[in-house]
Amino acid sequence: MLRVAGLLLVSGLFALQANAGMLDDIKKRGEIVVGVKNDVPRFALLDQKTKQIQGFEVDVAKLLAKSILGDEKKIKLVAVNAKTRGPLLDNGSIDAVIATFTITPERKRTYNFSQPYYKDAVGLLVLKEKGYASIADMKNTTIGVAQAATSKKAIDEAAKKLGVNVKFNEFPDYPSIKAALDAKRVDAFGVDKSILLGYVDDKSEILPDSFEPQEYGIVSPKKDKEFATFIDKFVQDNKAQIDELATKWGL
Repeated sequence: MLRVAGLLLVSGLFALQANAGMLDDIKKRGEIVVGVKNDVPRFALLDQKTKQIQGFEVDVAKLLAKSILGDEKKIKLVAVNAKTRGPLLDNGSIDAVIATFTITPERKRTYNFSQPYYKDAVGLLVLKEKGYASIADMKNTTIGVAQAATSKKAIDEAAKKLGVNVKFNEFPDYPSIKAALDAKRVDAFGVDKSILLGYVDDKSEILPDSFEPQEYGIVSPKKDKEFATFIDKFVQDNKAQIDELATKWGL
């Protein structure tokens, strides 16, 4: 009887460990691993001198670390892009993503999203010398967008409504799109306007067009509802401070 009771106790402990949620795992580890961009000025950009990623979303990630662990320094940042952030979350390499991840009904079927912490709209960056006033002037042009991003769909739908035919080239990151624009291999750089702000220069301009509002959420694995609920409440409770951080970074 004692042996059976002992086995039941051990199996019960294993069950508890197996059912331990991500919050408990993060607290035991003493560190939260967050996926952020490293090529988006103001949001999250790698400083070539310090080799540190800095920006609005990095500060939000630090605020989340402080909320969970009591110390904003107990965080590990992993650079992601629109194509890699989902897979890295899926395989457990990161705990959460704070990387201009737009909330969509399709994505919500795969991941947990918090309520929005930032809202924006897709826009177009073009060379001034082209003389474009809006997308209506851009028939038979090629627009550069990021792989796996929502920008392509938003721009394509807007163009079709105007009867404007455009093509798309997809790139792995934003600097690659800007380089293609400067080299005139694409006619426009399409992404959220606040991201474009970090790439505009004296030779380029952001057109007045705004396509399909984009709401960014903090993303976590679908498997852990408790963790998702905590993150959602974190955004709600810290909305004023998050807005202040956006202002701090000129967003």
